[in-house]
Amino acid sequence: MGDGKEFRIRGGGGIGAVLPRLLGIGLVLALAPALGSALVPALTPASALTAASALTPVSAAEEVGFGEAASFLAMKTPPMMDTTPRRPDAGASREADVILRNGRLLDGTGNPWVRGDVAIREDRVVAVGRLQGWTAPEELDVSGLYVAPGFIDAHSHAGPGLASEDRSHAFPQLAQGVTTVFVNPDGGGPVDLAEQREELLQHGLGINVAQLVPHGSVRGVVLGMEDRLASPVELEEMRAMVRAGMEEGAFGLSSGPFYAPGSFSDTRELVELARVAAEYGGVYTSHIRDESDYSIGLIAAVDEVITVAREAEIRGIVTHVKALGPRVWGFSTAVVRRIERARDEGVEVFADQYPYIASATGLSSALVPRWAQEGGAEAMRVRLRDPETRPRLVEEIWENLDRRGGANRIQFRSFTEDPSIEGRTLAEVAAERGMDAVEATLALLDQGSPSIVSFNMDERDVAELMRQPWTMTASDGDFPRWGEGVPHPRSYGAFSRKLRHYVVEEGVVTLEEAIRSMTSLPALVHRMEDRGTLRAGMVADVVVFDLDQVRDRATFTDPHQLSEGMVHVLVNGGFAIRDTEFTDLRNGRVLRMGEEP
Repeated sequence: MGDGKEFRIRGGGGIGAVLPRLLGIGLVLALAPALGSALVPALTPASALTAASALTPVSAAEEVGFGEAASFLAMKTPPMMDTTPRRPDAGASREADVILRNGRLLDGTGNPWVRGDVAIREDRVVAVGRLQGWTAPEELDVSGLYVAPGFIDAHSHAGPGLASEDRSHAFPQLAQGVTTVFVNPDGGGPVDLAEQREELLQHGLGINVAQLVPHGSVRGVVLGMEDRLASPVELEEMRAMVRAGMEEGAFGLSSGPFYAPGSFSDTRELVELARVAAEYGGVYTSHIRDESDYSIGLIAAVDEVITVAREAEIRGIVTHVKALGPRVWGFSTAVVRRIERARDEGVEVFADQYPYIASATGLSSALVPRWAQEGGAEAMRVRLRDPETRPRLVEEIWENLDRRGGANRIQFRSFTEDPSIEGRTLAEVAAERGMDAVEATLALLDQGSPSIVSFNMDERDVAELMRQPWTMTASDGDFPRWGEGVPHPRSYGAFSRKLRHYVVEEGVVTLEEAIRSMTSLPALVHRMEDRGTLRAGMVADVVVFDLDQVRDRATFTDPHQLSEGMVHVLVNGGFAIRDTEFTDLRNGRVLRMGEEP
């Protein structure tokens, strides 16, 4: 795995069928019997809750500006964590399939690590603590290594790659410690989730996949690329499609009102469809209408998510939260205030974020105004060539280019029609062709649909948004074929980069906070009741990593490199990585909301 070029395969450690769900009692209670007076003196059932709550810093509620400590604690400790004191069952089996010994256990809730063991039987964690008397045919000494719940990617475009035979292994995700991804974000993806499920399972899955219902695709089926509001009949048709997706087990509704055709919707449409997802306990996650000052502005776009969350009574997520472009650098403070005010008012609003200062999108999405995209790509190209509309397009593309900081900040990541421009900037391509940046843009769009990386964020905004207790970690990554194009490095390194750069090197967040943002927080937000924390009864999605070795090797000019530092990764109890090597196991599942696996 270290050279980033060759995948090493060895026999997998698959573990059998599903156990009935076990009731966990929290990490403190699991540790108490073995630790005795060393760390938890005289821990009785009466004092157990006090000891458990002592591991969660209640006073931090004041520090992050929340009015009530209860609000903070609800986010620090997922509601599925059962801390009811119970005496160990003397008759319970003390045999497991795998025991991880002497690790630094990070339970995922933000608590500091404690030393202990993790026992796994079939697909479940069955015990956590100092497990003297427990036995297993495979006991691994993980001294000096961190053990945590498997990482959950709240925003991923990896669905098509995972459904393909050559990429179902999910090596780039596993190398970062990711064991579950949410697909169909930004309002894009297939509408038929049952068909998508079959495609994902056809070749086996290296990781778990959770589906979202994509609003833009739903709208496209009903209204095509028409720039108008939906009629009552059309709105009802869209409701039925969202309901069908939720019935298939989707975890919520995704939208992308920045993109056509989602941009042709109004807030009322989003509220009405989010109400359907809310009936099933789902979320509403949105690539907001404007991350800069394209249309309604960044702050008003955040307010739209808050409005949908409030009116639909649903958990709202500002996905890949950012302040895009020099014109709105510094606006992260206002975004934080808006979200915290909404939370103080009782509205459940969260965010997710990838740890980079560059985004990725299509050239047309970044620079072409939405009015020019009505009717689809061919209709847009007609307008590009039309002498009546071209001057208006030139003027507005210059404006949008300025919003993103200029042609030097746009780098091409893939272009089927001319791969020679991949990895180069728009400024370089324009100069080579003897054109200005806008004329080069129009010429490229007339050829096809280039995709780009856009360097448009400020580190201070990234850090400010990352520090918030309601911000999850995500990649927003695609899953390209190995060696094809020059994709955004987040596809290979988002989670590793957060641990290496923002935890170890910069200290923007602590290790415990970072792990929480990758595990229990996304599990809490998406109501994944048996994932996201390291305790008895949870599904055995587990990562073991060497923090000194964790690093993202993928760069913006050489992105096809796997992350390093994961020693063992278990997916549903089976080893996907063992001793830093990939196995041949495909133990992932397509998850359904509210359904036991």
